[in-house]
Amino acid sequence: MTTKDAATKKAAVAKAPAAKKAAAAAKRTAPAKRTAPAKKAAPAKKTAAAKKAAPAKKAPARKPESRVAMVRRARRINRELAELYPYAHPELDFTNPFDLLVATVLSAQTTDLRVNQTTPRLFAVCPTPEDMAAMDPERLEELIRPTGFFRAKTKSLLGLSTALRDRFGGEVPGRLEDLVTLPGVGRKTANVVLGNAFGVPGITVDTHFGRLARRFGWTAQEDAEKVEADVAAIFPKSEWTMLSHRVVFHGRRVCHSRKPACGACAIAPLCPAYGEGETDPEKAKKLLKYELGGQPGQRLKPPADYPGQPASPMAAP
Repeated sequence: MTTKDAATKKAAVAKAPAAKKAAAAAKRTAPAKRTAPAKKAAPAKKTAAAKKAAPAKKAPARKPESRVAMVRRARRINRELAELYPYAHPELDFTNPFDLLVATVLSAQTTDLRVNQTTPRLFAVCPTPEDMAAMDPERLEELIRPTGFFRAKTKSLLGLSTALRDRFGGEVPGRLEDLVTLPGVGRKTANVVLGNAFGVPGITVDTHFGRLARRFGWTAQEDAEKVEADVAAIFPKSEWTMLSHRVVFHGRRVCHSRKPACGACAIAPLCPAYGEGETDPEKAKKLLKYELGGQPGQRLKPPADYPGQPASPMAAP
């Protein structure tokens, strides 16, 4: 290397640190690049707990209904139900007042179908009050066991059949005040017997009737006797028995307790409780029961005009 080349290299090495310092200084003094503003965080979705805590939206308040308007609507519902169920009938099989009285006592806390499957064997053994009063309690319990609560029901049946034998000459009385003196017989049972075995008008307030009477806005009462009184004040006496059948039919087939089939209900436009159940027509149609759902009814021997299938006897044990 010549003396000239060595000098040039020395100068270049000396300039390098100075250049680095200048670049660093320029970087410090240069205006900083603007960064994009940070996006605002999206509001967090409500948790299930927060949703649960949020107050539910209130349904729009209904216009108060006058007494006259309610009575007109109630009677129109009855007419609509009469068109829907022209074949409405008591759903217990019976051939005489004693059969109906016993079957109605047995129907507590069970279905009419189960009673209808049980009574043929029972009446084959004790067809009259005298026969039943003479029954061995254990034998009677065995015969009615499928209906449930058979011990309490056995006590009632023995008591009422003995009373019929001793106080009424073995005949079922045709007066409400006499029927309710029989063991195990209340107003509901008495009205069933009077209306269907004697042709005496009566309102039968079972769980179905009470539920629909409240949904229809006919009463706000829970007590059966108070419901009966409220409804009796709305309808003419001549309608009481058939009104009971129509309302119970509708309660069993369409207006169920837990999930009424609102979308398949013919009287939905008249019902203040519309929307408590399934409103989609196709889904609601699947909730229909008995003849409306293409299934057998509750009677083994239904009336001739019943459009559905009869129920099957109980399978042999």
